[in-house]
Amino acid sequence: MPEAPVASLTGAAKNAASRRRAVLMILGAAFLFSLAGACVKALGGQVPLAQVVLCRNFFAVLVLLPLLWRAGGLAALRTRHPGLHALRLAAGLGGMVASFYGLTVLPLATVTALGFTMPLFLTLLSIPLLGERVGPRRGAAVLAGFGGVLLMTLPGGAAGADVGGLLAVLAGALAWALAMITIRRMGDAGEGNVAIVVWFALGAALLSGLASLPGWSWPSAGQWAFLVAIGVISAAAQVMMTEGYRRGEATLLAPFEYSAILWTSTLGVAFWAELPDGWDVAGIAVLVASGLYIWRREVSLGLRR
Repeated sequence: MPEAPVASLTGAAKNAASRRRAVLMILGAAFLFSLAGACVKALGGQVPLAQVVLCRNFFAVLVLLPLLWRAGGLAALRTRHPGLHALRLAAGLGGMVASFYGLTVLPLATVTALGFTMPLFLTLLSIPLLGERVGPRRGAAVLAGFGGVLLMTLPGGAAGADVGGLLAVLAGALAWALAMITIRRMGDAGEGNVAIVVWFALGAALLSGLASLPGWSWPSAGQWAFLVAIGVISAAAQVMMTEGYRRGEATLLAPFEYSAILWTSTLGVAFWAELPDGWDVAGIAVLVASGLYIWRREVSLGLRR
């Protein structure tokens, strides 16, 4: 049997190593996003929500400045799509506020699981906004996913204990789905990743800063530590997520984002003794399964196109 060329083996090894690094990047990003959520929860609602959002985005901008410089400085922020940026800002900021509120009233793992309704909303929104067709199988997966949410609202379930928090997180997931569709449109129009990320962080910092002025409450030293951590950790997670998807295929990496359920469950048990009951576990399992099925169907349809 003829031996494979050395160059071919070397290329395959490099590709395998790149994919492993990409998987580790996504796992790391999922952990960091979970850790940032834990920092929000640790504040316990004692810092006004607008200030938390402000610090999350202000300190994130500081972390993103080196990336902006590497991308060409202010020239990288030039855009021909201000309307899409405004829509992405409104949707993304709404999703962030709703998620942060949910973290103050619901367990970490519950908020994370409810956040995974975003692919379900994305599937529904893709029909009127992107003109996509949703077949019966994906439609059934969407219904099953929302069935998982209902399981979490049954007596004893953590989400059912605070209906307001549940509805807020679901509304945030809907807003995030709209933001993702807007990002997809900007990407199709040739907008750069750095411009999309930095414009959002700048806009969110400005709007949340204005909203925080009337009721400003000066944080304590410990609260400042959490606020800085939220911004820095979130920015680092975003960079790792972007780098991971740059190195590997979305078809390989997307399922690893669901590792956030494990991270948040562990953090919730360790620091807040948040032990999910049977209905919570069942609901989370159904939500994750439906999300993974929709992801798999997207991959299958993409390979056939």
